[in-house]
Amino acid sequence: MSEAFDIYTLLFLVLAVVIFIRLRNVLGRRTGNERQPFDPYATPDQKRPQPPKTNEPVVALPRGRSAPLPEAAGPSVEDIEARLGSHAPKDSPLARSLTQLMRVDPSFDPGQFLDGAKTAYEMIVMSFAEGDEASLKQLLGTEVFEGFESAIRERETRGEKVESNLIGINKTDIIESDVKNRTAYVTVKFVSELISVTRDAEGEVVEGDPKKVREVTDIWTFARDITSKNPNWKLVATESAN
Repeated sequence: MSEAFDIYTLLFLVLAVVIFIRLRNVLGRRTGNERQPFDPYATPDQKRPQPPKTNEPVVALPRGRSAPLPEAAGPSVEDIEARLGSHAPKDSPLARSLTQLMRVDPSFDPGQFLDGAKTAYEMIVMSFAEGDEASLKQLLGTEVFEGFESAIRERETRGEKVESNLIGINKTDIIESDVKNRTAYVTVKFVSELISVTRDAEGEVVEGDPKKVREVTDIWTFARDITSKNPNWKLVATESAN
């Protein structure tokens, strides 16, 4: 492991180096086809759809907005423009929202954040395929973890196993950011290529194709309490664009 990791990459490696080393040994594994969304924020009298029986669950992020925190003493205009770079067109809504985030959280850097997000993506999808709930709990928000946990348990009950091979992550882009009360949200679009197949207890293929490479687009939202000393970001919402 290089000592030159930037701060955001380190944040997404969780607190346990042992977990990271074990996960890196099997990086490249991916879950299967994407799931239909369900709303974990529905009121009790609303009927909540059950998570699908296989593959990666999807959890929606609530879209209500709150007034952002007052801006802190942060980077200069020149520094902000340099950090934005090619991540957001100048004067675009995304550039303005990222600028707001950098003013209330001066340590935020879009490029470094994306490096960490890619690492987190690989770790999370691999942990889900392996059924590694302990690792997932460190990386996911409560609602997302509950969805992943439910899907893993259902898969195990049916005796199914997921065999996945992540060929590569072709593209990662920040597509949205926001600050609600004390929490910063950053949404990332991942475009990856993978081979995935689900087998039943007898080893027969029930979903996917072991010889077919698929392009998958995932939209994930990460969140962090910017007033907390805990620097870790967690996955709080998932969506599939496929």
